[in-house]
Amino acid sequence: MPDKRKAAACPLCKAPQSAEFRPFCSRGCRDHDLLGWFGENYRIAGRSSNEDELRQSSDYGLDSTGDG
Repeated sequence: MPDKRKAAACPLCKAPQSAEFRPFCSRGCRDHDLLGWFGENYRIAGRSSNEDELRQSSDYGLDSTGDG
């Protein structure tokens, strides 16, 4: 019975993945992705450093108003 699974694609250019550079297809795509992380093109949301937003956040719990 033939395997009907699709080959995994490079997340950047959608070319077939290379075992050597997985999940990318080539060194170029791998390096391009790394440069994106270094250049802060990808961001993960963190806690706010704004005092007003911190007081209103859910960190105080559902029953608290943050006034204390």
